[in-house]
Amino acid sequence: MHNNLLEAYARLHDAGPEFGGDEDGDHGLTNHGPMAAEVVVRRGLDVRLDAWLDRYVTRLTELPVPTARITDWRAALGDARRIADWTAFFRAEVRARPWREALATWWPRLLPGIAAGSTHGVIRVGHAVRTLTATTGEHALDELANGLAFWAARARPLPGGSGRGTLSPAAALDALPTLPDRTGFIAHRLTRLGALPAWPGAVASLDVPADPDGVPAVLAALVDAATVRYLRVGRDSPVLLVHTATAPNAVLHCLPVLPRELWGPSLTAAWTAAAAVTVTYAGPPARATASSRADDPAGVLLDRAADHQDEHVLKFADTAVESYERTGNGDALAAAHLAADLIPTPAR
Repeated sequence: MHNNLLEAYARLHDAGPEFGGDEDGDHGLTNHGPMAAEVVVRRGLDVRLDAWLDRYVTRLTELPVPTARITDWRAALGDARRIADWTAFFRAEVRARPWREALATWWPRLLPGIAAGSTHGVIRVGHAVRTLTATTGEHALDELANGLAFWAARARPLPGGSGRGTLSPAAALDALPTLPDRTGFIAHRLTRLGALPAWPGAVASLDVPADPDGVPAVLAALVDAATVRYLRVGRDSPVLLVHTATAPNAVLHCLPVLPRELWGPSLTAAWTAAAAVTVTYAGPPARATASSRADDPAGVLLDRAADHQDEHVLKFADTAVESYERTGNGDALAAAHLAADLIPTPAR
């Protein structure tokens, strides 16, 4: 099964992390091919991955040719024009030492820019880590490098807050303010956070455990709360708002391979990213509509995601099933069904 995934990675090896956008490459779409392929293979979904990729790769653009070595990483951070340079850099990094050591070194350097690529940088890294904890291979290492490179090239710091919060993830999400001007691309919206008076207090409201041992449970609770909250806000932006759950979930799956001292900062960064996407894309939560599918088994949802085949539906269904298995809350499954209702099925 993992051979199929490594073959998919090989096909996507030289594709760029984004496509479309303006003449500078900004405001484009993210290459979800490797992330969706990882879900399909790990879940054993009834999807002909080769045929799915045949359709998907026609949308992608090739990775540019590197122009110069990364020597001053701080100066190059957030420079999307250097994506090929960052890719070459990280492909060397993950071979120079064990990949877990490389990840532990770069994780805290990249965390402040977790909003990179609408959070797809950290999400792609999370899927690659899941692969590497189950199998090995040059293409798996390169996929981790590709994710780190995308994260570095698109790194985008978010304004933070100060002080120690007291709220649970669900309460903190519900206490978030609404951005008055929710127009334009995500880069435009995130820029406005700094001028939102309620933002610093809201983003500092989460109770982040001082003891790292308490972090995984709170981070899982954030994933769970964001997943079920999609039922109330998903219609505001069906695609962007799935990332309020999938980005923290990617961080959650990286915790076991990271040093414990990075767990607290990882939770804070994941929360900040989820809060930023929520504030910039979700309006006031609506009352959740009762769904007859709320208690459907996880297999039904995964079968529907396999039939739908949109990359966001696949990834959100994967996260929702994990949440359901953790909590038994059928609303997690209903949220992913709603995403499948709202997001168009790709052309076959």
